[in-house]
Amino acid sequence: MNYNFEIHSNGEISQLFLKNQCSNFLSVSEFIRNLPYRRNLNKDNLATVFIDECGTCSTKHAILKTLAEENNQTDFKLILGIFKMSGNNTPKIKSEAHNYLKFKNQILDFTKKNSSENDFIDDLMEEIEIEPHQINQFKIEFHKNYLSNWLAKNPQIQYSLEELWQVREQCIEALS
Repeated sequence: MNYNFEIHSNGEISQLFLKNQCSNFLSVSEFIRNLPYRRNLNKDNLATVFIDECGTCSTKHAILKTLAEENNQTDFKLILGIFKMSGNNTPKIKSEAHNYLKFKNQILDFTKKNSSENDFIDDLMEEIEIEPHQINQFKIEFHKNYLSNWLAKNPQIQYSLEELWQVREQCIEALS
């Protein structure tokens, strides 16, 4: 499936990519994939990806979705998926929320140089479509609600939601 398109928009994100010698979606996706994985200082401003010269699955895929929107590419969807973490899908750490794109039901993951849907597809437990502005507070609330429900169904887990969230934060730090 060919998801490439030329950048023609005068939108802010399109112009930032053009200034970085990215003229189509394939060059943009390689640019994004090669940025280091680190948290951004201001997730509410997607230009932070260029300022910080890094990104997470959230900011990287939200900026790609915004670029697609600016260029009238309606087949791209920003997805928030919950997957069960394991030593296989996230070797540095052991449920995590992950953002990626879908193009006509094809999963596109540009989080890291060698990211692939195979990293998490077998452990995917839930997914919903979101908008780029939902990668911050909405994602956190959705993820905490999911974990809260999971803890209620698994009373043998001896962690509170707050303790589990702290473990998650430590895991994210380990990925950076």
